[in-house]
Amino acid sequence: MRILPKCAVVLCFALLLQGAAHAERPYIVGTEATFAPFESLNEKQQIVGFDAELIQAIADRAGFQIKMINTPWEGLFIGLQRGERDIVAAAVTITPDRKRTMDFSAPYFEAKQLIITTQHNKIDAMDSLKGQKVGVQGGTSGDAVAQQHFGKTSPDIARFDSIVQALEALRAGKVAAVIADNGVVRNYLVENPNARLRLVDDPVFEKEYYGIAVKKGNKALLNRINKGLDAVKADGTYQKIYLKYFGK
Repeated sequence: MRILPKCAVVLCFALLLQGAAHAERPYIVGTEATFAPFESLNEKQQIVGFDAELIQAIADRAGFQIKMINTPWEGLFIGLQRGERDIVAAAVTITPDRKRTMDFSAPYFEAKQLIITTQHNKIDAMDSLKGQKVGVQGGTSGDAVAQQHFGKTSPDIARFDSIVQALEALRAGKVAAVIADNGVVRNYLVENPNARLRLVDDPVFEKEYYGIAVKKGNKALLNRINKGLDAVKADGTYQKIYLKYFGK
């Protein structure tokens, strides 16, 4: 049996260590792929959308790998706290309540709530929704707005597991309106031009900002994400992705 010289053994060991460094495990990114154009599944069941492209670009610039996993909305934050997800990139609005249990990147998208209803309905503001069935996705900003105006236990709030289900209920006449993020409902109208739906704004709807979430206290990962986000904004990648999904 041939014996390798000591220097060769040392060199091999060094190369193995270097390879291990390059083989850093991918960060698990949780997202809810029923929220087009931010995240949805294409015909091949691949996760696509604004958030999907943005987090991949951020990872590329910051030098880490990611693996995206489609996850129910409520399961996203539980998974983050349990360590089953490293990152949540799912059009998550930064709120004081959420900041108590998770850390957020710098804001990456400005949003607000809108009402979407049928063309024949006379709804023109939040106040005109009183006494009518209103659909929301449970646990979202739309749900929070509905609770603020109608009460947390109001029987007029119909909660759905996804915004797609809420919009289907609207078209089926099961709810009078849906409250949801502007980017999602505007995209829905573009994708469904014959749905005979319209949007209603209201001054009570305030600006919101989306952030990428990590487990509370994970400053190292948060710094990498913010570094990548700064880079994609500086080199024009963010603007390119934004225009692809939202136009000017």
